Amino acid sequence: MSAPVYTHRVTARAEDIDMLGHVNNAVWVRWIQEVAIAHWEAVAPPALVDEVFWVVSRHEIDYLRPLHEGEQVIARSWIDPAAKGARSIRHVEFARDGRLHVRAATAWAMIDRASGRPARVRPRHLAPFLAADD
Repeated sequence: MSAPVYTHRVTARAEDIDMLGHVNNAVWVRWIQEVAIAHWEAVAPPALVDEVFWVVSRHEIDYLRPLHEGEQVIARSWIDPAAKGARSIRHVEFARDGRLHVRAATAWAMIDRASGRPARVRPRHLAPFLAADD
């Protein structure tokens, strides 16, 4: 199994800019989460959405180059098919004109809605995000 890439466009707005004149690091974190949520909403079937939700347990982010107001980046996101316990790793890269601006790996913990407790990620939970190899 491989993980297909989900893409999402983001444009830097005036409120995203810090005193250095580029997108603030906290905004990149928000965008990372927005991309993950958009991907979840795009592929997760309603039964799965009713069963579980995800929370961030760790971000690892490389800020490689600045982005300025009005500039647009393409976010590419995919999940690691090898989940461990209740955690799954999601990768996100933001690029503009073929140049990488930010790269992140985020650990998400899956939570069972009924119990409110972490739940082991099973293959059926990852299936909507994976594609069979041809």
